[in-house]
Amino acid sequence: MKPGMGAATLVSIEEYLSTGYSPDREYLDGRIVERNLGEKTHSVIQRNLIGWFWDRRKELPVQAFPEQRVQVNRTRFRIPDVTVIKTSQIQGEIFTLPPHLCIEILSKDDTMEYVQEKIDDYLHFGIPYIWIINPRLRKGYVVTKAGIVEAESGVLETSDPDIRVPVAEILDLD
Repeated sequence: MKPGMGAATLVSIEEYLSTGYSPDREYLDGRIVERNLGEKTHSVIQRNLIGWFWDRRKELPVQAFPEQRVQVNRTRFRIPDVTVIKTSQIQGEIFTLPPHLCIEILSKDDTMEYVQEKIDDYLHFGIPYIWIINPRLRKGYVVTKAGIVEAESGVLETSDPDIRVPVAEILDLD
């Protein structure tokens, strides 16, 4: 079921966790939800982000994971495009503690309602930073409990640890 489409058969968490989906799907209160599949631009930005964190793995005390399941509450599992945890944080195969940062790269079919619901899930779970990257507008946004702010300086940021990612660098599609 695509975001915003009609009702689907409810499945148990156990069935969701024991079923392989290709590509992986989110689980929202008994519904299996297909994520909007990224196109080349989406994939390149996701690759650039993972590469950016990989290149700095010795200097930044974080690890980045593409398309990692995060259980944001008892009945909801989200799959951010990139999830960043502090290296000191211990997580299992499915992340059940709030990561430091979740990154969402907007696809052309993402609606504001769908993205806002994800943001709300992340914030209620206690994730301190969410980055939203809009490839079409070539902009990035930082979301915290205080609200959403465009990265007008051209840099996406977090603190504790300090992470500063230039938007132009991750939007380089070459």
